[in-house]
Amino acid sequence: MASFHLRSSTIRLGIFISTLLIAVILIFQLAWLNKVYRLEQKEFHHSVIKSVRGLYEDLNVSSFNTSHLNSLIENPASGLYLAKIDLPVNKDSLVEYLQSELEDFDVFTLCRAGLYSSSENRYITTADIFFKSVKEKDKTKRPLPILKRNYDYLALYFPNRNQYILSQINVWVISTGIMLVVLILFSGGLFYFYRQKFINEIQKDFTNSFTHEFKTPVSVISLAADVLLDEAILNKPAKLATYAGIVKYQSNYLQSQIEKLLQFANSDSKRLRLNNEAVNLHDIISEASENLAPLISQKNVQLHFRLDAANFILKADRNYLLIVIMNLLDNAIKYSKEPHISIVTRNEGRNVLFSITDNGVGIDKKEQRKIFEKFYRSREGEVYNTKGFGLGLTFVKMILDAHKGQIEIESIPGLGSTFHVSLPLK
Repeated sequence: MASFHLRSSTIRLGIFISTLLIAVILIFQLAWLNKVYRLEQKEFHHSVIKSVRGLYEDLNVSSFNTSHLNSLIENPASGLYLAKIDLPVNKDSLVEYLQSELEDFDVFTLCRAGLYSSSENRYITTADIFFKSVKEKDKTKRPLPILKRNYDYLALYFPNRNQYILSQINVWVISTGIMLVVLILFSGGLFYFYRQKFINEIQKDFTNSFTHEFKTPVSVISLAADVLLDEAILNKPAKLATYAGIVKYQSNYLQSQIEKLLQFANSDSKRLRLNNEAVNLHDIISEASENLAPLISQKNVQLHFRLDAANFILKADRNYLLIVIMNLLDNAIKYSKEPHISIVTRNEGRNVLFSITDNGVGIDKKEQRKIFEKFYRSREGEVYNTKGFGLGLTFVKMILDAHKGQIEIESIPGLGSTFHVSLPLK
């Protein structure tokens, strides 16, 4: 049984490590792509600056000292450059030389140019510079920004700068996209694989529990039958009654477990067919304790009743409600070494409540949220080594949901547990 806990822990560790590795690979790839993008941004910036320097040299449009370009060229916004010049400047020559300089430094993206007059605070002329590599759809007419300055300048605006830079690194973008898709598919496959593996482990564990659960009662019935087949036992009525009782108890136990499995097989939709009628909760509690009398006697259970509910008649399916109480009482007995169990009823508003408290091993807080899951069994040693399919509490929850009831647990490991059940009276 402990091996399942080890295997499930290994599976969880495998999922964690795999997810961590995938995340690390993805982070490194995105970081590298970001680094390449920033390098391309710098390269684009330097190319524009060199193009403007060439323009200064070709046209001699500035009386300023062109050896200090940082003081002549301003980059106030992304894709916008302002270069100090002396007006007037011939527009045609400016466009021709500017296009040539941009081509020389591999800046092949739409450029909107404008000559700004500080005295008039406007562009006295503008021009769009296109390249053969610029697609028609990229020839957007975004307005050329006007920034007021106390000097004349040539404005160069590249509205498609970001798209152009991305196109320069499209190999990296595509490869990152492919890697992202591959990692997502791999992650999905890995999750599915580990999920299937975990389900297979649960099924194996269930099969082992199933074998163990039925092997013992069958063996006991077989041994009791051998004793009953001995004619000499007819002269020993007390012994005969004892062994007949053993057979009856074990048969009832097997029948209850088989019914439990059949209910799950036929109730996957979680919709139980209820045969509701007026039932006496206190009578059902008494019947449940009587049905478990052999187990109560065997484990020397100290069973205490405090049935304080004044209104204990409710509309419910008697058989299903009996199963709920027997399951909770059976668990309280099984998980306690020297069982001291109390059953309390009371009324609260339009509901009747009953609680079953034991002094057993208790359930850890993190386990409490899972105990109503199908096939779930606590991995704690004493709890896990107790017989069962991990179906009992799931079935209890299913029945109570069908009755519009509620169940809650309070538990302290090592001290015991209390299950609180609330059911509507009507």
